[in-house]
Amino acid sequence: MASIEIKDVVIEFVLEMPNAQKVILMGDFNLWDPKTNPMRMDKNGVWRETVMISSGRYEYRFWVDGEWYNDPRNS
Repeated sequence: MASIEIKDVVIEFVLEMPNAQKVILMGDFNLWDPKTNPMRMDKNGVWRETVMISSGRYEYRFWVDGEWYNDPRNS
């Protein structure tokens, strides 16, 4: 019997939106839970969040100040 090993990967999500007050990363990998992955803004106004997920394909979006945004780097 063959077996496969599913590996976790570390992904950094990035959103350049320096005027935003609050950015949350939500997707299939966190069950769209707004409490799981709040993002942090760096000194250049870039929001970042690093997550470890199993390799695969996921849908996700950014929740920015009460509005949904697609990832401009993944269109």
